[in-house]
Amino acid sequence: MNNTFKHQHPYHMVDRSPWPLGAAIGAMVTTTGLVSWFQGDSIFTASLGLITLSIILFFWWRDVVREATFLGMHTSFVVQGLKLGFILFIASEVMFFFSFFWAFFHSALSPTEEIGMSWPPTGTNPINPWGVPLLNTAVLLSSGASLTWSHHSLREGNGNEAWTSLLITIALGAWFTSLQAFEYWEASFSIADSVYGSVFFVATGFHGLHVIIGTSFLFICLLRLIKSHFSLNHHVGYECAIWYWHFVDVVWIFLFICIYWWGGA
Repeated sequence: MNNTFKHQHPYHMVDRSPWPLGAAIGAMVTTTGLVSWFQGDSIFTASLGLITLSIILFFWWRDVVREATFLGMHTSFVVQGLKLGFILFIASEVMFFFSFFWAFFHSALSPTEEIGMSWPPTGTNPINPWGVPLLNTAVLLSSGASLTWSHHSLREGNGNEAWTSLLITIALGAWFTSLQAFEYWEASFSIADSVYGSVFFVATGFHGLHVIIGTSFLFICLLRLIKSHFSLNHHVGYECAIWYWHFVDVVWIFLFICIYWWGGA
């Protein structure tokens, strides 16, 4: 039965890849090394893990680009699988950030004696939400609009508008990261300042990491767009990057409303 299926649908499969296993091992070494580094050990293990992970991801993404662009392996069947896998990945990311909001509201709605029975904790000077955070909100929402413009331009066959608006999106993403770094530099509290500092920097910091990853994702798409790797109806890699970026946008809106605005009042 398996032989019959393979005979009838040989184009439904892509080559098995060793890179997912290698990336998992690299991520485990990186995490273990970071924990050891935080405990005062050498940074060697963490550096080795990061270097290994970076090399593996480079070759993994290279193979995916080759399969999609030059080998013709991304048939409609494979594309459906890729989209489903990416949707499940975003769902896992939703749960990831949900845990941070859970920790935030658990502490904010019922502050303990250790933090002065108030939220923000006694002695904590929260960041003004109507300063840099509001500007960052405008920047990130504008990047979502320019990315939608790029996607529509690609589907209409306007390559110049597509890559120009995508370049604007990448620039806005880099601007967001710069503003967030400035905000962290000017903050009057640190990650060690009670549960407020821990939740604030972990939640916004991981979102900032996602912005950096998303900006890198879009930059690779820009290079592929310039090299004409995408067609009007076949650009699943770009669509996944767009989904990821809009997810980052939505998470930031919740962060701004809950942590900066409501939580800092």
